[in-house]
Amino acid sequence: MNRRNILVLASAAAAAGTTSLLAGCGGSDNPSPFVAANIVQLAQATPSLSILVEAVIAADLAATLSGPGPFTVFAPTNDAFVALLGELGVTKDALLKDKPLLTAVLTYHVLGAKVEKSGVPLGKAITTLQKGIFKIDAPAGVLTITDGRNRTSKIITTDVQASNGVVHIIDKVLLPANKNIVQTAQAVPTFSLLVEAVVAAGLAPTLSGTGPFTVFAPTDAAFVAALTELGVTKAALFGNTALLAKILTYHVVSGQVLKASIPATPIATVQGETFIISPGFVITDQRGRQANITATDVLTSNGVIHIIDKVILPKA
Repeated sequence: MNRRNILVLASAAAAAGTTSLLAGCGGSDNPSPFVAANIVQLAQATPSLSILVEAVIAADLAATLSGPGPFTVFAPTNDAFVALLGELGVTKDALLKDKPLLTAVLTYHVLGAKVEKSGVPLGKAITTLQKGIFKIDAPAGVLTITDGRNRTSKIITTDVQASNGVVHIIDKVLLPANKNIVQTAQAVPTFSLLVEAVVAAGLAPTLSGTGPFTVFAPTDAAFVAALTELGVTKAALFGNTALLAKILTYHVVSGQVLKASIPATPIATVQGETFIISPGFVITDQRGRQANITATDVLTSNGVIHIIDKVILPKA
């Protein structure tokens, strides 16, 4: 069958509304030998992606996604869009009319390269056309996306081949990050002392900037323990802004270092000194003290946060 006949069949299927091209193409475990259409044509021929098609047209992205690419599209189903409307508290018409928001959300689902299931960089930062990042992990063998707001979406169908790329179908609409590192910390009650310290040291503007940064964030309990260990009051430590800034910048690394990319070699901090992270995700600081990384990969608009259970310290 030549390409012209394949495209004719694709158009006929879309017009009749009875045949899903995605079903014909299959997932990664049963790939079709034929490529029937581009990404937009595939979506148009798939009833469960009708709202996605409406959104792509409303955002004036149909021409782009029909172009040569290659692209990878993480395509939310109609159910995913309906759930998003409830989550955001908006109607479909309102969302489709908000072109800046719609464009940002849709381009966050698109990569400027073809990435099939076998090539997914698990645990690594994946940069989208929107310029934001998300990551994909495989807990219990299920490919799961964590978006910029730390929401998760499952990939329910992979490797749907198109003439200009590949489509993976997902069960939840992804959203780009809307909070930077400081704003993210401010929204977490157990980071209240960290936020207070960052403000006292005059570092809030920096950590709210472009970055990207990786912050190893001590909890309130970690700060309380550090005050006891150092034999100082909170007022005394927070009042010594030079020392406070030195300690805090020792917790910050330039660049976006997700869990899967943490090196085995000493890590250079913004403060200038280094620390080491073991394979078990235990930090050893310049004083030989150790802190456990208790949670990883909290994504923000300007970097990533890892939570630690002890304040780490540079040389005395």
